Amino acid sequence: MHWLINMLFLALIHAGTSQEKAMSNSSAAVESQTSSPTPAWINDSSAKLERELVSKYGPQQKERLARGLHQVGEFWREQDGDSAVFEEFVHTNFAGDPATLDTMFNRFERLLEQLDGHMHEMNREFRQQLDLDLGPVLPFDEMFGGYDPSAHVLDDFFQNKLAFTVLLNFPLTTLEQRLKDGTRWNRRQWAEVRLAERFSKRVPADVNLAIAQAEAESGQYISEYNIWMGHLLDNAGRRLFSPKMRLLSHWNLRDEIKADYADEVNGPAKQRMIQQVMERIVTQTIPKVVINNPAVDWNPFTNDVQPTALRDLGSALPSTQISSAPEPETRYAMLLKTFLAAKKADPYSPAAPTLIARRFDEDREIPEARVKAMLEQVLTSPLVPQVAGLIQARLKRPLEPFDIWYSGFRPASKYSEAQLDEIVAKRYPTPEVYQKDIPNLLMKLGFSPERSRQVAGNIVVDPARGSGHAMGAEMRSAKAHLRTRVEKTGMNYKAFNIAVHEMGHNVEQTFSLNDIDHTLLKGVPNTAFTEALAFVFQGQDLALLGLSSPDPKSEALKTLNDFWATYEIAGVALVDMAVWHWMYDHPQATPKQLNLATVQISKDIWNRYYAPVFHENDVVLLGVYSHMIDSFLYLPDYPIGHMIAHQIEEQMKKTGNIGSEFERMAKMGDVTPDLWMENATGRPVGPEALLEAAQRALLAVNVQ
Repeated sequence: MHWLINMLFLALIHAGTSQEKAMSNSSAAVESQTSSPTPAWINDSSAKLERELVSKYGPQQKERLARGLHQVGEFWREQDGDSAVFEEFVHTNFAGDPATLDTMFNRFERLLEQLDGHMHEMNREFRQQLDLDLGPVLPFDEMFGGYDPSAHVLDDFFQNKLAFTVLLNFPLTTLEQRLKDGTRWNRRQWAEVRLAERFSKRVPADVNLAIAQAEAESGQYISEYNIWMGHLLDNAGRRLFSPKMRLLSHWNLRDEIKADYADEVNGPAKQRMIQQVMERIVTQTIPKVVINNPAVDWNPFTNDVQPTALRDLGSALPSTQISSAPEPETRYAMLLKTFLAAKKADPYSPAAPTLIARRFDEDREIPEARVKAMLEQVLTSPLVPQVAGLIQARLKRPLEPFDIWYSGFRPASKYSEAQLDEIVAKRYPTPEVYQKDIPNLLMKLGFSPERSRQVAGNIVVDPARGSGHAMGAEMRSAKAHLRTRVEKTGMNYKAFNIAVHEMGHNVEQTFSLNDIDHTLLKGVPNTAFTEALAFVFQGQDLALLGLSSPDPKSEALKTLNDFWATYEIAGVALVDMAVWHWMYDHPQATPKQLNLATVQISKDIWNRYYAPVFHENDVVLLGVYSHMIDSFLYLPDYPIGHMIAHQIEEQMKKTGNIGSEFERMAKMGDVTPDLWMENATGRPVGPEALLEAAQRALLAVNVQ
């Protein structure tokens, strides 16, 4: 899973510029950023300043000056100063010649890298106890984790007028301009775009802090949502899972379903039990007492809870009051908190007045309607029933709802979970051993020995409290952090698979920061792209263990696996999108009402796109993803990421080298998605490459 780094302040620093003529009217789309009125004298002062400064610097500066005055005027408030202060500021800070403008740009770029980098390092340290497996989390740890050191920076930059300096000299742009004109901009122009957009909103510090606190609280809730699988009982009183197996929802539960396809004896029974657990989580009928608690046994079918005789933690068990009382809508109370916190920023974002608009138009830079159309193109593809039929034939039984996570196309199905766990635990008993092996893993992926050592030297591996995540650096002197879960018995296969995924993030983060021409362009266009690059690594996990090697059949099966995974997560993304629309339509909703709405949305999307394939209605599994609760409309990045990953992999196959192509692509940086993808593969972002490859794969598999 990709970690949403400092999503408050840093989320404000994404976006655009244009060629001078095209840029000249860009700020016209920027409306008043708060309810405070623009001072009445702004227009007169701006006209006066335009005459004076054009006379001083020449008519060639008129268009740029007019744009800058308008942008500053849109954000200026009475508390920022009277007309005399405004006029003195403009006279002092307008860069009227190219040399001064270059100096200003270079210094802002250098100093903002330091600001972002040090703020990020503080944020990482403050979250350390929450994110890493370092012992109990105390109340003050949550306070540190919920504190955002950068929350006041935007306020400060408007108060000390550094933000106004940027707005006076560099252009704000709209998504429409970036999509239309961005292909003609040079790298410096793109960097100016990203510089200006960090100040395209004037969000108060208390709003940023409220968002940070909601994120930290919901993240903590999710990171502790474990199910002790050895304490699950079926209707015959049997324990199907091994003692001490503790699985995090939803990640580990889903991955256990995938692993259980290798268990021919108890696999289906285990999978049905996990499905029942997931449904209890979504509907909030799960007994509160069974969450992260090895002191009780639970039958998820009858919902009965009883004291346990199993001693996972030794002879002493935690004192537990036995009750089947359900979790009191906590899941949806957490989601509502994130919604209400995110909504606080709406009044200060008139160009994107909802989190939904900010996620699609600003963060992803792909309009929501286009994303929805791409998802539906996969969900309604005639390939879906064909692939479903192939899966059913391989399983030799009718499909069941949990088969949306079918993993039998992957070579991992040749090995049992226990075999894979044993192999991985022997190789990686500690996070430190995994870190030492990163250079070797990168060389297996096609990176040169020198490059592998260099990149590996920039990655620190930490023991994750949750399932794992990647936390990149924000300045070149810092290191990227890879968080993965390592049990006392060593790393298991699930953790290795996640670690390889997160390593992909870290490698991308290293290239797109350390080796890029402008740090203002660090990163990739949106989260889906870093997910896509991480998927490329993750898809090689068994090869990295020496358990598989590419051949035409395995390549075809991998493509079908990617297609099926995209089909699954596309519906999950639609649920996430619909739930956020519902919350905006019902801002006064209670957690119980949100629970009922989410369950119904999950059923509706299942019934439309999945029931015709699985022949079962009203399934709620699409609502189980933990990202929905703590990640602020993140889930659409996953199906887009699968599409992008396939486009990227197809390009890498053409060249025959993952390493060199990965590096070339990552260095493109933070431009619009289509521009990045056309540079990387020659085609815009879309599902076409995946669908075409799935069609070829079906033919290849059916012929064999």
